[in-house]
Amino acid sequence: PVMGTVPVPGSPVGLTGLCPLAGPSPTSSIHVYTQREVYGTVGSHVTLSCSFWSSEWISEDISITWHFQAEGSRDSTSIFHYAKGQPYIDDVGSFKERMEWVGNPHRKDGSIVIHNLDYTDNGTFTCDVKNPP
Repeated sequence: PVMGTVPVPGSPVGLTGLCPLAGPSPTSSIHVYTQREVYGTVGSHVTLSCSFWSSEWISEDISITWHFQAEGSRDSTSIFHYAKGQPYIDDVGSFKERMEWVGNPHRKDGSIVIHNLDYTDNGTFTCDVKNPP
């Protein structure tokens, strides 16, 4: 996840990240890496980096999903999905017009950019990578 705080205009935006682990078994796992903290300014843009390492070759069925959980909320919302070689920005929420896919799964990169940062962007962003089978 990437989480943080969004301050007043002209101040830094702070986002914090953790590294989730996904995979069918301990011997066939994917390690996902994000920045622990990312800072930006209200009105500017920020890149949410998501890199991964897999013990297996990168499948054509690889999928990458970004979720957002607003600060103080228990609910998480999908904001972006990459599947079958195509990026899909979810049609709901405040990110749909402000998000850009900059990743490349063949380079083990699932990064996105969020443009026009706002106070409401404060929270946790999670990058989930699946490499079937």
